[in-house]
Amino acid sequence: MQKTFKITITGQVQGVGFRPYVYNLATKFNITGTVSNNEKGVIIFATGNQLNVETFYQTLINQPPPISIIQKSYIEEISFQLYNEFNIIPTQTKGQLNLPLTPDFAICDDCKNEIENPKNRRYNYPFTTCVNCGPRWAITNTFPFERANTSINDFPMCEACLDEYTTPADRRFHSQTNTCKTCGISLELLNNRNKVLPTTKEALFENVAKLIAAGNIIALKNTSGYLLCCNAEDEKVVQKLRILKKRPNKPFAVMYPSLLKLKKELDLTKKQEATLTSSERPITIIPLNNYKGKIALEQVAPRLNQLGVMLPYTGILQLLANKLNFPIVATSGNIHGSPIISTSKEALHKLNNIADYFVNHNLKIQHPQDDSVVKFSEKYQQQVIFRRSRGYAPNYVETHYKSSEKIMAFGAHLKSSIAFYPNKNFYVSQYLGNLDNFDVYNRFTKTITNFTEIFRQQPETVLVDKHPLYQSTQYGKEFAKKTATKLYEIQHHKAHFTAILGEHHLFNKRVLGVVFDGTGYGDDANIWGGEFFNYENNKVERIGHLEYFDWLLGDKMANEPRLSLFALTNNNSQSSIKNKFTEQEFNSYTYIKQHNKLKASSVGRLFDAVASLLNITDYNTYEGEAAILLENQLTNYNLAKCKVYTKATVNGFSGVEIIQNISKDIAKGEQLSVIISNFLYTLANVILEFAKLKNYNTIAVSGGVFQNTTLVDMLFELKPKNVTLYVHHKLAPNDENISFGQLMYYMHIK
Repeated sequence: MQKTFKITITGQVQGVGFRPYVYNLATKFNITGTVSNNEKGVIIFATGNQLNVETFYQTLINQPPPISIIQKSYIEEISFQLYNEFNIIPTQTKGQLNLPLTPDFAICDDCKNEIENPKNRRYNYPFTTCVNCGPRWAITNTFPFERANTSINDFPMCEACLDEYTTPADRRFHSQTNTCKTCGISLELLNNRNKVLPTTKEALFENVAKLIAAGNIIALKNTSGYLLCCNAEDEKVVQKLRILKKRPNKPFAVMYPSLLKLKKELDLTKKQEATLTSSERPITIIPLNNYKGKIALEQVAPRLNQLGVMLPYTGILQLLANKLNFPIVATSGNIHGSPIISTSKEALHKLNNIADYFVNHNLKIQHPQDDSVVKFSEKYQQQVIFRRSRGYAPNYVETHYKSSEKIMAFGAHLKSSIAFYPNKNFYVSQYLGNLDNFDVYNRFTKTITNFTEIFRQQPETVLVDKHPLYQSTQYGKEFAKKTATKLYEIQHHKAHFTAILGEHHLFNKRVLGVVFDGTGYGDDANIWGGEFFNYENNKVERIGHLEYFDWLLGDKMANEPRLSLFALTNNNSQSSIKNKFTEQEFNSYTYIKQHNKLKASSVGRLFDAVASLLNITDYNTYEGEAAILLENQLTNYNLAKCKVYTKATVNGFSGVEIIQNISKDIAKGEQLSVIISNFLYTLANVILEFAKLKNYNTIAVSGGVFQNTTLVDMLFELKPKNVTLYVHHKLAPNDENISFGQLMYYMHIK
């Protein structure tokens, strides 16, 4: 006897080949009916033998398409409906959008093989995609994910593509991004005077590769924005790019032409290799142990013993890589500090003094994104996200927390992101950047508008940081006033803490929160950044911190580690660091310190002070430079030989004492690596000692300081067996997680 069932699937199930997969599976089990997208995910009406339908359902949820993520699924018997066959039918939306959005996916092996096969009709076509790969979020106008709702819709399918699209056995059956040479996107090669250079489609990438080999800089329009590319083995051109991009020291990412080439030059762990070849395909930071290549390391990654590497993740990059036998710099197409550029017009205007040549195409990029960046700790292989963007955004697949309120969080200032809860899903935007930059600020406000338009929802509540001078806070206040929306302010470090609580679903426990970062406006109007919090019973309380020291000269302190050292050096010892200042500076800063009232508890500035004391650097040219250089001086450590520079008390710990004891070790002639090991060991020990003093067996850490993977490893190595330690895996520990943390704080604490 035949019966009819309604099946509902929610999660990342649109733009991932779910409907064609369902179609073929239904055909296999002799089921008739329909499958369609709707505002909540995928809905299936299945008529057939009950055992067949149940087996079909179990197969579907246990073996879904490779890049889908099922959150929930439901099956229920309904009144019998007769169908002649099984069909994919157009999207039926009757309500507000309520499903995860689809991120971009790296080119799959099948498409890669096609563009490299001279006998295939997609040979050398750089925008080759299928249901398993290609751009999604980058080209989305609105959802559900249908061709008509993307910028691919500007390219109507030719007869051959349409045939693939309508053939159930084809890999491109209902592939919304399907195009080919005949009907698809076109490329052109120009010089920096906007003159198109004659080249055939087949020869374009070979010509670009020759230009790179000859020492030129290429601005290449990828599917998520422009990349600036040059030969990573050519010292002169990399240094030229640094000067023109106004990026003196911040490391460049390097793209290797193949995994084989990469493994010949760098040692990879299994996790690193899996990440480099994943559908997200982020930049992955790899230690330079046993490096065997010819990259101009001092120009590509100044003073670092690590390299950010990636593999080709689009057809464009793969076709270029096929013509290269050396790695290339592939850095964001922008001037340092500005957002990644995505339009040909803007690129030619802003990058013509940097790039010698441009590779442009005519696909509109709706959501420009930087490449994501991850790193794994050496001993425990803990994944730490440094930048969450292409491949990860805008989803945060989460089902545990529910509210009927529509809430938007405006995040932080330096590493800004937006978080939105308009339905039963969380959405966290791609990394946006530093809101001091006017172009970044414009992209920030545009992202807010995009979110409200895609979901056709206005927030009922706006969440902002307590810092009154954050651009995100000021805009949030204006937005709330203009739209008559409720406004709620949340302290910066409490948002960090609730971000880690939310990521690991810890709201039913008693948890010690440790938030170490650069700066944040505290509840007492001082600058926080080395905080201990208690969470239990939906309350967050600050219970300790790094002892206050003087906060000098505002933002200048974050740019000059020597000022942090000055602030943390005991007055009786300040003459020992006098050589770092002119006489006028030293006298002025001494006077300011004597009359200063603003205090800080920032562990980020403590890192700066230690880096300055050890003569690693006195100036930061990019955020966190001193801390990165400090960690990079350390190649290995032995916990059994480490000592502490200060101990935890019930109130926190002393940065001044740490500086004093490091100074003593310097005077004794202790090795730099030993001192750095001791410093990081001290921080790890302080955290675990404080937990012991306060009787915690659950610790959750957040804040930019925990991008230090050596510190993360030390914590895992030192912690007692009865202590559970939580670090970020899905979100960056830095200020990118503030927007999500604001949502969590509002939903659980307020």
